[in-house]
Amino acid sequence: TSVAWQDHRPGGDPFPTGRTDLVRVLPAPDSSTPLAGTATGGTAEETDGGGQGEVAAPDLLYCPSQLVLRAGLAANALMEGIHGPLAQLLIPEDQRDKHQERIDLVKARGGVTKVHTRASTWGIPFSWFSLFQESDPRDVVESGGRIVTVRVWAKIEDALERVRYAVANLALAAPDLDMLDDMTQLTEWLELFDPHSVVELDYGAVADKVYPDDSPMDVRLGIECLAEGDMTGAAAAYRRLASRWIPIRQLARAS
Repeated sequence: TSVAWQDHRPGGDPFPTGRTDLVRVLPAPDSSTPLAGTATGGTAEETDGGGQGEVAAPDLLYCPSQLVLRAGLAANALMEGIHGPLAQLLIPEDQRDKHQERIDLVKARGGVTKVHTRASTWGIPFSWFSLFQESDPRDVVESGGRIVTVRVWAKIEDALERVRYAVANLALAAPDLDMLDDMTQLTEWLELFDPHSVVELDYGAVADKVYPDDSPMDVRLGIECLAEGDMTGAAAAYRRLASRWIPIRQLARAS
């Protein structure tokens, strides 16, 4: 059974008001004890402090949903590619201005200095896999015989060590690669958090189409091959990644 909950607000305001903002709390992942999880929908998410974040108690981690802030960022990104009457129809200007006031209030009240969650639709950026390895703890959430989502965790200090290694090698071997810029941004983002925090990769609805997934290993092998000048090995790693993820990204344009 599928149930849709609708929040009817006067004026057609499409944005969250902040009254429903939540904080997700969970035990610090133990590599020997996968956590029981619940499904999250739709997009792949990478959360820091992650779906987790900074240490809130000796064995607890937390991550605020930041719905007001993230909705504003998503709307701005959407408006960058849409103009004219369609933009006004999707998100009226007066509603965007009203939501900006909410964002300013949240920032002033809560001292927001960082976004805890990054999201991607129809696939996971290859750069995100540089933060994780096959040995990292994970939780496979299943329901009705299908995989609902997969969550993988890594300590931020470990994730930073991995992505810095990747950045250093790509800067020498492939300085023009777009993934280098993505990894540099990831590094800067992770450095905003306490080193004892955890970063989580949540596959969301794409998990059922790719899991079990060797993408972290393929990204690592590809970078190692580039560093060693093994272009054949690097190309093979990229082909494995592309064959796995391009069909999923093409679903975004399917009718």
